[in-house]
Amino acid sequence: MKDSNFLKENNARQMWHPMTSPQDSIENPPKIITDSSGVSITDIDGHKVVDAVGGLWNVNLGYSCQPVKDAIADQLNKLPYYSTFRGTTNDAVIELSYELQDFFAPDGMQRSFFTSGGSDSVETALRLARQYHKLRGETGRTKFLSLKKGYHGTHFGGASVNGNANFRTAYEPLLAGCFHIPAPYTYRNPFNETDPEKLAHLCVAALEDEIAFQGANTIAAMIMEPILGAGGVIPPHKSFAPMVQEICNRNGILLITDEVITGYGRTGAWSGARLWGIQPDMIATAKAITNGYFPFGALMIGERMVEAFEDNPAAKIGHGYTYSGHPVGAAAALACLAETKRLNVVDNAAARGDQLFQGCKDLMAKYDIIGDVRGGHGLMTAIEVVSDRATKKPIDGETAAVIQETAYQSGAMVRVSGPNIILSPPLVLGEQDAATILSALDAGFAAV
Repeated sequence: MKDSNFLKENNARQMWHPMTSPQDSIENPPKIITDSSGVSITDIDGHKVVDAVGGLWNVNLGYSCQPVKDAIADQLNKLPYYSTFRGTTNDAVIELSYELQDFFAPDGMQRSFFTSGGSDSVETALRLARQYHKLRGETGRTKFLSLKKGYHGTHFGGASVNGNANFRTAYEPLLAGCFHIPAPYTYRNPFNETDPEKLAHLCVAALEDEIAFQGANTIAAMIMEPILGAGGVIPPHKSFAPMVQEICNRNGILLITDEVITGYGRTGAWSGARLWGIQPDMIATAKAITNGYFPFGALMIGERMVEAFEDNPAAKIGHGYTYSGHPVGAAAALACLAETKRLNVVDNAAARGDQLFQGCKDLMAKYDIIGDVRGGHGLMTAIEVVSDRATKKPIDGETAAVIQETAYQSGAMVRVSGPNIILSPPLVLGEQDAATILSALDAGFAAV
């Protein structure tokens, strides 16, 4: 490895970074992370902090999960790669498909289709949704519904159902036939409704109105996150998801839950579907499936999809990825799933999530710059920062950068997304680690 001077001199010089401008990366060089341990990361200057971002929502078991590392090493020595396209498979992916069917059985899932990550899983869900209706003779069902503020990855399909213009405008025109309804976002919504239950009903009424306007027989699927993540941690009222499912079922519309973030325990339940008591037609997963140690994802598929495809000899799936069912990824996922269940991370996610959520609400009482705190469901918390509470005017980027940098220097890596500070630490976070995050945030807000 080159020395630190070389790395600093070439930082962001030969590569473009995701989700930012090349110019910004050059003017504000990214932090160079060189080491990790437990729930902490260390930069090139030796500064160690608690990772309140959890990698990117995905390092649920922290950076020292030896069983997953061992599984990857063992599989690399045995079979580093082979395709799962027609005619071949591997032992690890067969075992993983069995374990995932068992894990997601309470959600009504029966089959899996393996991918390279979350965007792939979403893309697969959208494609199979259209194919499902064609197999059933309803060829006019091609449209998709989703929530404003929702995030579904960066492929053309995922970007098309994304509910945030930041991921859309520069790449339009996108996929035709994608329509968005208001999200159950109590702090900002077009109805000026602050009661979560009333807002849930208003959003559901908007969904029914859109279905009536478009024509139910033109809509393939509704896709939504059980809790909106990248859009600012927006948990709906508990009545929302069951009402959405009832409407979809009544209108013959498939329901896809995007659980790239919420799957595998982050919400304090094993899945977002289970959190709200629903059974969707497909569940898109990735991220924590391998703890971030290997690029991998899985789309889980429910009963009526299975019946439509497996009972029809013409149902050829003309879709897949070079790394679908990669044996190293499958081995990592098997080890990760076993460790996730052994540690019963949902309990700790709930306990530490409550600690962070209450701690952030205490900070809101201390600092007028905090307009809203959202969370209360496992280790998903967001602080929305404003320059004026009365008008809810978002803070500027410079202020956000000061908060983020001060928090980093005070012991915690936090993520700023627009006016939101998003916390998604590993699910093995300790009580003192959570306290360190809160102390670092306190310092960040004090600085502005």
